[in-house]
Amino acid sequence: MSHHSFDVLVIGTGGGGSVAARKCAAAGKRVAIVDTLPFGGTCALRGCVPKKVLIGAAEAVARSRQLLGHGLAQEAVISWPELMTFKRTFTEPVPAKKEASFEQAGIRTFHGVARFTGPHTVQVGEELLDAAQFVITTGARPRPLGIPGEELLLDSSDFMELPELPTDITFVGGGYIAFEFAHLVTRCGVQARIVHRGARPLENFDADLVDHLLAATRAAGIEVVLHTEVAGAERLPDGRLRLRTTAQEQAGEFTASMAIHAAGREPALAELNLEAAGVAYTRHGVTVNDYLQSTTYPGVYAADDAAASGQPLTPVAGKASHIAAANLLEGNHKTVDYGVIPSAVFAHPVLASVGLTEAEATRQGLKFRVKTDVTTGWFTSKRLSAPVSAFKVLVAEDADLILGAHLLSPNAEGVINLFMLAMHAKLPASEVRQLIFAYPTASSDIIYML
Repeated sequence: MSHHSFDVLVIGTGGGGSVAARKCAAAGKRVAIVDTLPFGGTCALRGCVPKKVLIGAAEAVARSRQLLGHGLAQEAVISWPELMTFKRTFTEPVPAKKEASFEQAGIRTFHGVARFTGPHTVQVGEELLDAAQFVITTGARPRPLGIPGEELLLDSSDFMELPELPTDITFVGGGYIAFEFAHLVTRCGVQARIVHRGARPLENFDADLVDHLLAATRAAGIEVVLHTEVAGAERLPDGRLRLRTTAQEQAGEFTASMAIHAAGREPALAELNLEAAGVAYTRHGVTVNDYLQSTTYPGVYAADDAAASGQPLTPVAGKASHIAAANLLEGNHKTVDYGVIPSAVFAHPVLASVGLTEAEATRQGLKFRVKTDVTTGWFTSKRLSAPVSAFKVLVAEDADLILGAHLLSPNAEGVINLFMLAMHAKLPASEVRQLIFAYPTASSDIIYML
């Protein structure tokens, strides 16, 4: 077994790990980085980037269907093999480029499962790596369902590599993964079903806009089953899956050609053997202080989904890893100001949100006014013959500041960022209404939402 010594060992090669490793190497530290998966991380290889490539084709199909009889003579059709080939042009170059860039920066690279064997030592296969300090940026993995037969379900990474699509797919869970993939495959001619154990899906988003999206989802031909929990899975003689369910204490079942686990993710920490280093963690991630340093072992910092801090979003991971590395190098002096962070569900139409929901603002006892409307008849939606669009904006009564914005529209993912900028700059709503936007654009609708 060979032995190597470093100043800093980074575990995980996604956006967060890359930021931390480069910052430490630039400071003159001897740095190594290790990953059990191909270098590049979830977002670049198995998450937001390839997902958005696939969804782009689905958006084209959906919009072509909406405009049939309104200028388009026929709808677009997806070739899944060609789409997957296009997706691979984004993902396949990443691991080699990422590893080469690390080596050019003087960062040693290792492949394999990293397991702590002590406070300063990690074993990777037949390599023993010791370091004075560590940065854990291992991201997330599908949360175990704890049901019989769950190994028969594919996860989102498996879905991204499907060479062909079956006739029907059931998605277990009602979060953004289920909605995005269901909207994608239904535009490919696949019958999609979403099974969610709660009363409503997408629980972190505004309830009223989720209701609108739910109606659009069902209108697109996607079956959405609520108040229903999948309790087990088994393979039938004909190759299909039987999914056993419980709904209000009543047993039931669905059959499906394929089932996808879309019921949430958890920090990918199980293989690290953190107990050997005395690093405390929970199901939410490594327990860290305000400086992203382990509360039980000062030699470890954690960021991205691996830390019990912040939101599981790629831009958050990069920012947090920059802060973690700065504190590791210079002593704890920086905390992460996450500010207001927008998020989006790339269904059709897109659901986007930033700031407080109406329910959250009410729980906090804030005084605010709400402006909300269905905007399907507004020009920016009507010109695309969008099936539904809507918004809800919350403004503080006293300070006239935007507390939250929630959009459901064809261009919501871009417009929500403008609301974020206004909230970050603390621009009064009355001042935003005076701004002149390029017209007619989705952004110019903002002044009518306030």
